[in-house]
Amino acid sequence: MANALVIAEISEDGKLKKSTLSAIAFAKKALPALGGSFSILVLGEKPEAAAAELTGYGAAKIVVCADASLAQYTAERFAPTVAEVGKAYGLLVATATSFGKDLMPRVAGRLDAAYAGDCSAVAAEGNKLVYKRPMFAGNVFGYCELGTPIQIATARQSEFDAAEASGGQSPIESVQLTPPGVAAARVEYVAFDSVKNERPELSEASIIVSGGRALKERFAEVLEPLADALGAAVGASRAAVDAGYAPGDYQVGQTGKIVAPALYVAVGISGAIQHIAGMKGSKKIVAINKDPEAPIFQIADYGLVADLFQAVPELVKALASRKK
Repeated sequence: MANALVIAEISEDGKLKKSTLSAIAFAKKALPALGGSFSILVLGEKPEAAAAELTGYGAAKIVVCADASLAQYTAERFAPTVAEVGKAYGLLVATATSFGKDLMPRVAGRLDAAYAGDCSAVAAEGNKLVYKRPMFAGNVFGYCELGTPIQIATARQSEFDAAEASGGQSPIESVQLTPPGVAAARVEYVAFDSVKNERPELSEASIIVSGGRALKERFAEVLEPLADALGAAVGASRAAVDAGYAPGDYQVGQTGKIVAPALYVAVGISGAIQHIAGMKGSKKIVAINKDPEAPIFQIADYGLVADLFQAVPELVKALASRKK
């Protein structure tokens, strides 16, 4: 019998990130093969609020490491503690965000453990775990088993519904920071530059309005009123970002952010494989494009063949009239 450990992700101000709930869902799916329970590890300068929020998700316990040196994330400072706590578990899992993708391979190296990254599914086959991983922009899936006593994985957020609170009150246990060693002394956290706005964070938004290169210099002029009307986050295709019409933080796709909102509105996006790989997990997809042969229509639930510069303002007006 083995247990699972979920590595929580929190913001610099100590708030729990929604992405953690996908890792919890992953761990719960793995438990039939492990035969044990799951716990959650929370690290940060002031992680107490996030730890308290996680007590209602059915974990055997919440393990908390609070230290001033963990105020900003660097893998060299986080990995030693995660590995030290994790050596008592059979499976360690985090969500495949930039945090999880950076941290978990380093933890795997410290524990000499096999690693399966960016998993879209996990299933129990007897007492073994089988991991499903997308390849070639999601056009092919591979299945693998890990042969080490401790297994490490990251879960693709768009493929796992956020875990629901199940009630109860998990106990909270504190652990000391494991000394990071010489590697941390060679790394300095300088700054994190992010796009500051009042919209929902792209990776956690329930509604996203994304634009393509066809919007050109009118990207913000056309999309932002629609996003405001829907209370949505704004995304962009790689082509729009490369052309300078949208900031890099907006990019959705294989080399951008993987998202799975309840509603995804693709405006002027043709539907390149790279972009589709990042948003095809959306519950409902609406596409607006003047090209009826655009690949995006193949995966869209609703499609409108129209000039976006006319259709989007009309849609904004229609939404505004419904609110009156």
